This record gives sequence, structure tokens and C-alpha cells, in this order.
Amino acid sequence: MLKKGICGVLTALAAAGFCGCERRPAYTTVEGVMLGTTLRVVADVRGVSAQELYATVMELDREAKASMSIYDETSLLSRLNRNETDSVDRHIAFNLHLADSIGALSDGRYDVTVKPLVEAWGFAGKERVEHPNVDSILGFVGREKVRIEAGRLVKDDPRVQLDFNSVAKGYTVDLLAALVEKYGAENYLVDIGGEVRCRGVNPRGEGWRIGIETPFDGNMSNGEYLQKRIRLHEGGLATSGNYRRFYLDAEGNKVAHTIDPRTGRSALSRLLSVTVAAPTCAEADALGTMFLAMGADDALAAAKRMPGMKVYFILAGDGDGYEEYISPAMEALIMQ
Repeated sequence: MLKKGICGVLTALAAAGFCGCERRPAYTTVEGVMLGTTLRVVADVRGVSAQELYATVMELDREAKASMSIYDETSLLSRLNRNETDSVDRHIAFNLHLADSIGALSDGRYDVTVKPLVEAWGFAGKERVEHPNVDSILGFVGREKVRIEAGRLVKDDPRVQLDFNSVAKGYTVDLLAALVEKYGAENYLVDIGGEVRCRGVNPRGEGWRIGIETPFDGNMSNGEYLQKRIRLHEGGLATSGNYRRFYLDAEGNKVAHTIDPRTGRSALSRLLSVTVAAPTCAEADALGTMFLAMGADDALAAAKRMPGMKVYFILAGDGDGYEEYISPAMEALIMQ
């Protein structure tokens, strides 16, 4: 009788999922191209096939590009920049508001009105100007020169143009995370071009592992050269660097895509790579650009003034070596 009773209890515990051997949820994987870069989704969605999920993701891709792309001449943002309309949608309104929040931390180094400068230096889909008239362009750059009133974009100067490339990808990652949550996902990782948002655990029941690339010039590998790995259970993660999108001018000087809107020139320093973990990927994306534009000394000082900021900086050291700064809040996420 005793043995039978124990077996009955164990059976009941197993049925209730207390034996430690409960089945893990099934994960669906979707891969492809989104926003012109790599896409990967791993999520325990319910009631939707991989094909159906992919089709919905592609609808989101079209919506994001139709709103915020500076490369698509028909996008809403392109038409706003050409003053063909002044109506804004929810995506542009959100990102402009977030830009204000991050800009307030940056002492003018984070500013989404940099498009004319980015374009002049050849990083906005236009052919670069060999010696752009930076002083002239700076006259219509400045976040204070544009605002939203009653759903309309108001510019103090019609030449003001917006560029959300420093936040739009992270913001779209957040939209993608909301999409898989709509399909019941409790555990997921969504990744667009290396910017991620995750929740819960991976199919092995562990936190999601994300690699941080070694920032040597021209590193276009897909995870072959990693400096660190981060384990994340919740939130967004983004890395910014000047080691991929750059060129050498006629004098052999490096010109990188991160522009300091105060000077109108590339924000180059010994700070090579910035990784930020934040509640959302949009925040992580924008903060990464902000710190990179600040340069090494100011970025280090700013990070140390911000309690709870989760940052990992890779800086040029002596010779070919690197130096690292890991904020106290980030240390728990670094895999040893």
C-alpha cells in the first residue's frame, strides 16, 4: 500500500510538472532579410506556422521602411524631408520623442537632424562630397529647429532633415518583439542585423547568449571574431561602432558614419565599440550612438555618472591591443 501510494504521488507530481522533466515549449525559427540586413527570430509562438509568422514579419518590414527609411524615396520620412507633407505617423512621433530623451543626456552629441551632414559625407545613400561645406550645413542642423504640433512636423528652416538610422532598427526590433508576444511567445530572441531583444530562455532552457564582435577595421564576419559574450534574459541590446561603415579620404584620413552634430565631422576617438543593454532595443540603439559620438573620455565620464547604465566599451589600447570598460551594472551579464 505504501509503495502504491508513493507511486500515485509521484505520478501526480509529474503530471503537475514538478518532477523537473517537464517538456520545454516548442520554438519556431524564422530567418531572412529585414531592413536590408539579417533577420533571425527564435520564439515559442503558438497557433502560427513558421511560414505565417514570416509573412507577418515581412508586413512589418514593409511598414517600417515605408515610414522611416531614408533610402526609400517614397517613404514618409523622405517626403517629410523634402517638405512634400507635414503629417507624421506613430513611428516617427515615437522616435522623435525618444531622440529628445537621449539628446538631453548627450550635450548635443545625439541629434537626429544630422541627415544633411551624413549625406554630405556619403553615408545616406548619396555620393559623398569631397570637401563638404560643413559650416554652411550646420546652419540647418539642430534638434531645436523641428517639432511636432497637433500631429504635424513643424520646421524652423525647410532645409532641416531627419535621419532615424541611429534608432529605427532598434525600434523595429521592439515592434518585432511585440509581434511575437502577440502570438503568445513567452521566450524569444529577435535579431535584426545584430540588434536584439529577448525574453526568457533559449531552447536549452538557458539565458540567451549574444556575441560582441572584435572591432577591427573591416570586420564583416558573422560572429567569427568575438570579444565577449553576454547572457541576457530580458530587454534589448545594441552595439555601435565605426569599424564597418567608414572610408579613407584622398588624404588617407578615416571618415566614419558616426557624425558629431556640433562639429559636423566624424566622431573618431579611441572608443571603437559601444554595447548597451536597456529595457528596449530602441533605447540601446540610440544610447550606443550617443556614447560613440561622445568619444572615449566623455563617454567614459558620462557612463560613470549614470547609475544602472549597462555598457561595455572596447577602446584602442597600446599597439594592436584593446582596453575595456564594463559598467558595474553590465558585469553580471558578461559571460566568463
